[in-house]
Amino acid sequence: MRATLREKAVAVCDDKIAKKGEGVGLSFYAFFANRNDDPALLMEAATWWIETHELDHFEKAVKIRALVLSGQ
Repeated sequence: MRATLREKAVAVCDDKIAKKGEGVGLSFYAFFANRNDDPALLMEAATWWIETHELDHFEKAVKIRALVLSGQ
């Protein structure tokens, strides 16, 4: 996962956790605007989420943040 996507993912997770608590869930779509303006980046996130880590559609933000920060 490229550095810009990592930074965005951590920022989104931090924001969601701060607003809704540690039990909040999200999908990789939370890292993007409602418009698909960067299909390659969306596919990179989807590949990381679905193929690499075999995550469910919704996962806890704390889990995603930990995975991203660990470099996995």
